[in-house]
Amino acid sequence: SRRCGLAAGRSYSGGGAYPNVSLTCPLPGVPKAVFAAAEGREQFETRVTVLENGLRVASQNKFGQFCTVGLLVNSGSRHEAKYLSGISHFLEKLAFSSTAQFASKDEILLTLEKHGGICDCQASRDTIMYAVSADAKGLDTVVNLLADVALQPRLSDEELEMTRTAIRFELEDLNMRPDPEPLLTEMIHAAAYRENTVGLNRFCPVENTDRIDRGVLHSYLRNYYTPDRMVLAGVGIEHEQLVECARKHLLGVEPAWGSGQTKDVDRSVAQYTGGIIKVEKDMSDVSLGPTPIPELTHIMIGLESCSFLEEDFIPFAVLNMMMGGGGSFSAGGPGKGMFTRLYLNVLNRHHWMYNATSYHHSYEDTGLLCIHASADPKQVREMVEIITREFILMAGAVGEVELERVKTQLKSMLMMNLEARPVIFEDVGRQVLATNTRKLPHELCALISQVKSTDLKRVVTKMLHKKPAVAALGDLTDLPSYEHIQAALSSKDGRLPRLYRLFR
Repeated sequence: SRRCGLAAGRSYSGGGAYPNVSLTCPLPGVPKAVFAAAEGREQFETRVTVLENGLRVASQNKFGQFCTVGLLVNSGSRHEAKYLSGISHFLEKLAFSSTAQFASKDEILLTLEKHGGICDCQASRDTIMYAVSADAKGLDTVVNLLADVALQPRLSDEELEMTRTAIRFELEDLNMRPDPEPLLTEMIHAAAYRENTVGLNRFCPVENTDRIDRGVLHSYLRNYYTPDRMVLAGVGIEHEQLVECARKHLLGVEPAWGSGQTKDVDRSVAQYTGGIIKVEKDMSDVSLGPTPIPELTHIMIGLESCSFLEEDFIPFAVLNMMMGGGGSFSAGGPGKGMFTRLYLNVLNRHHWMYNATSYHHSYEDTGLLCIHASADPKQVREMVEIITREFILMAGAVGEVELERVKTQLKSMLMMNLEARPVIFEDVGRQVLATNTRKLPHELCALISQVKSTDLKRVVTKMLHKKPAVAALGDLTDLPSYEHIQAALSSKDGRLPRLYRLFR
């Protein structure tokens, strides 16, 4: 009996009971483990139902006490061509203010608090998203609130005035930040798609803050806040329950702006133009204090990639991951296990550069792959030379080890991001809004695994045939001309001596 007690347990844990059995072999006499399995594949699939008015309802199972539910609308700054620029910025700031049912923002927050809920609204170039995370038991209240916030806002004079003040402050803050990333992103889009679609300003210009009123907002909402341009997405709730709530609160609702015919919907397709936008700015006093950030000049160079609806989107995602990069002091810093090309080829070798980061922006009809770099104003010419060289080297050979590491990193990042319920919600909503369906993570991982080095070379060669888009901010005395940058990027064979001569 002693052998079956504590002593036996110690002997087993120490490995003494099976001294000659390899760790790679199953232990003799131990029953085979039986793992829990899902009842069926449908447990993981995103379910979509289209209501009679055209509204799409999408849900994804994720078990737990809380859920994330939101309304996504196909409306953003790209749709403002016929309107005053800045309407989407206004709508984002006005979200979750007073409505037909709720007298104030405080009342909305108190209602959500009863269900442990929080709310948020985010506007981008092509989508505006109203989202709530709360206890799943309060689903009916949450959907009722979302419907009211999106379709029955009061837009009182007091709220409009507070929004104007908030936007003016945000614009002022945007120009004073040590990190000019949001500003450069606006500039590169404006340069790449001059005066059309995704090139239109995402932030409200100061001169428009006093011109946007309730009438302007209602005129815009009448055209773009229609059921066929909306998706109600939910994660962590039963699909039938979400559909029932949608029918109850979003079917046959008369919006605050009336239900007149839409007549000014902008269906323009993005026209890539390329070009340069330069902003001369004194960056010497951007960050003061005991350890100020040194004066830097920021450059962003971009080339047209592709829409997220195209097959080449996955190779471009792999390419962006391969370039990677970051700040000179990001997580670990250069030379400490960072394997992306912008670390290995740029930040590790040129210690005077403060930043080299790759970004990929993708939309329904176009995309933009760009690299942001920053350095001392005296070294701008060399910095531009190095970045253009990296663009050309993208079309060169990609080693098997490098490619496998990049694909593994991309799949890992995808799966880790999709651990968070709000991220799953946004993924479900955006995919269903664009395609009426959703590619599941394992499908995306399979597509990533299929990418070959020849695919990367093909998409880069295609990309290098386009005119570059350039955004430059800071002291631009030594910035090469746009023609020089364009000529350097058109070096199809990547012969670096020719590239160097262009900049000398």
